[in-house]
Amino acid sequence: MTALVQKVPVLILNPHNRCNCRCVMCDIWKRDTIEEISPERFAAQLSSIDRLGVEWVVFSGGEALMHTGLFSFCTALRQRKIRVSILSSGLLFSRHAREITEHVDDVIVSLDGPQEIHDSIRRVTGGFDRIAAGVALIHTIKPSLPIAARCTVQRQNCGKLIATVESARSIGLRSISFLASDTQSDAFNHQRGLPVFNHRIALVAGEIAVLEEQIDALIASGECGRFILETPDKLQRIAHHFRCGLGTAQPVAPVCNAPWTSAVVEADGTVKPCFFHPRLAS
Repeated sequence: MTALVQKVPVLILNPHNRCNCRCVMCDIWKRDTIEEISPERFAAQLSSIDRLGVEWVVFSGGEALMHTGLFSFCTALRQRKIRVSILSSGLLFSRHAREITEHVDDVIVSLDGPQEIHDSIRRVTGGFDRIAAGVALIHTIKPSLPIAARCTVQRQNCGKLIATVESARSIGLRSISFLASDTQSDAFNHQRGLPVFNHRIALVAGEIAVLEEQIDALIASGECGRFILETPDKLQRIAHHFRCGLGTAQPVAPVCNAPWTSAVVEADGTVKPCFFHPRLAS
């Protein structure tokens, strides 16, 4: 979660365990049950949120905007002067545009490439256009609301990072960040080490070379630390991540604030240091 590493106490809440797309990088959509944080469970946690001095809550998922009481949660948090962010597929932006502008401080939308690539990865026909329309509607209501993009790099989009940046600009997003796809853990409902999953998203040697060309071009653009949130070093770590998967490079543990200043709470109440670590409690 590179983009969320901060010095302020951060709580990532997954209020709803289902989603509205069939993304090839995430298997949450395969779940056959629906579970969401109830108003009673959320209210019971407010005293802990106060005691821990939480300054930022990020609603993730699944798809946070599918939760039936999401905006009441946002109201309770913002009354406490807590920053509220939403991570979303963007498919429900238009439906909830008014509520987003009234109850949320900023939004991060998953953008997996230019139109054709994004829709293929998400397996949603017209998904990119729905994001664009939703962003436009939100900005019509509240032009100042920050909406950023996050792109998870994998084999279908590794040669389209430049085009992804251009696409993010074209639909009015404020910035974009990149991170490498997870090919090893059981986070996001993955089955650990599943060969089919790894084959879908992990890069082979020739694709890593293409990725490195794209990263070099992004660095040369001078946008790192500006429209592109990552530094050149962090972008280069993405290629290193995939080389480690092939056994041609040695893994290096990333700098991470979990669980000292951040934690994840799942829809069933499970508490984890981050998405990729075992549960601490429930």
